[in-house]
Amino acid sequence: MKLIEFNNSSSREVYNNYIARCKKATKVLSDADREECLLEINSHIYEYIQDHTATDELENLKTVLQQLGEPEVTLKEYVAAKKIDQAVTTFNPKHLIQALYFNIRNGIMYIFLSVLTLFFCCFFLLAVFKIIYPNNVGFFCSDDNFMFGYTTIPDPANELLGFWFAPLMLVISALLYLLCVFILKGIKKVKKV
Repeated sequence: MKLIEFNNSSSREVYNNYIARCKKATKVLSDADREECLLEINSHIYEYIQDHTATDELENLKTVLQQLGEPEVTLKEYVAAKKIDQAVTTFNPKHLIQALYFNIRNGIMYIFLSVLTLFFCCFFLLAVFKIIYPNNVGFFCSDDNFMFGYTTIPDPANELLGFWFAPLMLVISALLYLLCVFILKGIKKVKKV
C-alpha cells in the first residue's frame, strides 16, 4: 500500500497514526485481507482529500477520519467477518476459534458454536489422555453409576469401550468440528442474503 503524501507535517503524523492503528486492529488477519482493508481505508481517505483540496488539509483529514471512526471499533465487524471466511475455507481449528472469539458478541448461535468447539476440544483431549493414561480414562460402569472421562480410581474391568474409546472420541471430535464449520458456513450464507 502506498501511503498518501501530505504537505503538512501534522497531517502526516495524524494519518500515519491512524494507519498504524488500522494495522494493529487487523493484525490477526491474513496478509492479503489486511492489505485489502488498508487499501480500502487509504482509498477512502485519498478520495476525500482530493475532493476537498480548497480547504485546510489537516481539517479535511480529521473530518474523514472522524467519518471512518475509531479503527479499534469500526474494524471489529470486518475482522470478525474475515475470520469466519478464513475458518470455513481453511478448516483450520485455530481460525475457527478466532472466528468464534471475534463473533461471540454477535448472537446466541456463536455462543452455541463456542460450546460445541469446547466439546470438540474436550473429546480430542480425552482421546489423547486415553493413550497416555489407558487405565484412568474411559467410559466406566459400576453397579449404580456411569463415569465418562478421567478418574483417579479406575477399575479397568468396568471400562465399557476399552481400546475403542480413543478412536470413538476422535470421531466424535471430528464430527463436532465439521458441524461447527458447516454451521458457520450457513451463518455466512444467511448474512450475505
